[in-house]
Amino acid sequence: MALTTAAQARTSFDLKSASLPVVAVLLKTTDAAQFAADLAERVADAPGFFDNDPVLIDLAAVKDAEAPIDFAAITAELRSHSTLPVAVRGGSPAQMDAARAAGLAAAPDAAPVRAESAAPEVREVIREVEVVREVEVPIAGPGTMVVDKPLRSGQQVYARGADLVVMAVVSFGAEVIADGNIHVYAPLRGRAIAGARGNTEARVFSTCLEPQLVSIAGIYRTTETELPDNVRGKPAQVRLDGEKLIIEPL
Repeated sequence: MALTTAAQARTSFDLKSASLPVVAVLLKTTDAAQFAADLAERVADAPGFFDNDPVLIDLAAVKDAEAPIDFAAITAELRSHSTLPVAVRGGSPAQMDAARAAGLAAAPDAAPVRAESAAPEVREVIREVEVVREVEVPIAGPGTMVVDKPLRSGQQVYARGADLVVMAVVSFGAEVIADGNIHVYAPLRGRAIAGARGNTEARVFSTCLEPQLVSIAGIYRTTETELPDNVRGKPAQVRLDGEKLIIEPL
């Protein structure tokens, strides 16, 4: 009987590795009140920007700070803006111990993501991303994935090692990710992340460009910076020129 129970326990679940989309918050102050004020100001123009996204707190910029960090206050503030703080990295041994005591996991250190402009308080980290709410799509051919149905808020599609072609609207809150190029032959209103594994030659094309966020190889631009009139809502492409995103009409 004991053997049968043990066998059933071994088959009741599977353990698999997984990657998830994550937002990295590069903490640049140990002052929790200042962080709260700056975060509120940052997201004021886009209250729906976060959708219960997992958050990684990066302590590299405050690693040598003498003042302690109130992780309870910081994580509470992040949760109040619809994020889920889950891990921390880059801190001193004392900071990492304090973070673990506050319920955060220790994550491996990694190089910071590049940004188009001066480093903001909140950054998107583009790494290997698995589909969270999976949308079944066919593979059209070598290196191409095609989506022919509208993508609603909360849906994500990742074309691993391929280009992504979307034939319908990408709604606000939806996310399209590709290791190669992204083509959207419809309004692009959500997040578009091309060159997700660092391909600086990747591009984003849309017949109606009005994205919530657009990124190539980790360099991104959000709706906080309004698009010029000659590309907003019109056929346009996004490409990378060195460390700068270029958005131009098609």
